[in-house]
Amino acid sequence: MSHDIRNTPVGSGPNDGAVPQSPPLGSGAAGMERILKRETHPSRAVVAMIAAVLVSVVCGYALLETAVRAVGQPPWLLDPLKAAERVVALPAGIPPLLLGVTGAVVTMAGLFFFLNAVLPGRRARHPFPDRRAAVVVDDEVIAAALARRVRVAANVTPEQVMVVVSQNRVMVNVRPTSGVPLRQDAVLEAVRRELQDMRPVPMPEVRIQVATAGVVGA
Repeated sequence: MSHDIRNTPVGSGPNDGAVPQSPPLGSGAAGMERILKRETHPSRAVVAMIAAVLVSVVCGYALLETAVRAVGQPPWLLDPLKAAERVVALPAGIPPLLLGVTGAVVTMAGLFFFLNAVLPGRRARHPFPDRRAAVVVDDEVIAAALARRVRVAANVTPEQVMVVVSQNRVMVNVRPTSGVPLRQDAVLEAVRRELQDMRPVPMPEVRIQVATAGVVGA
């Protein structure tokens, strides 16, 4: 006798046998914005970890040298009082070359951490508006789609088109075929229509550069 298990109830209560489901990753507009920001902005966890490790090492060493001096033992590397006196006496006692190199290294390290903290930083991606999902597309994929549209509009080969997509700009470089006229306004309009269909955020500005030297057709 056959028995259809799809119609067989599991448990006696309304929730018996139900598999618990975790809530979605992001709910509503706020959750969607968090997902898009995470996919379009690089994480700063590595930089923050490096800064925390450096600060912890310096503070730990200073605490160790202070404790050693407090118990009357010789310093491990450098006496804190002598180190403070040398810092106050700078630049006396240090060669100018070493002082310049040390200052440059410290300045570059500070600038690195400062820029990582201040600048927003973005990945080479563009979000696309969608009400049901968070859609993020790499700029290389957008460039490939635009290059196909340029090849059709300009009637050229793939080797004659190069498209570079950045955050706020699309740069199209076209090498026309010798003896074949190229309508730059038609190519520009084709690229703009393609971008309007894609609707990337933000909408980049389109610039077209046509090479003066053409390519000999086959």
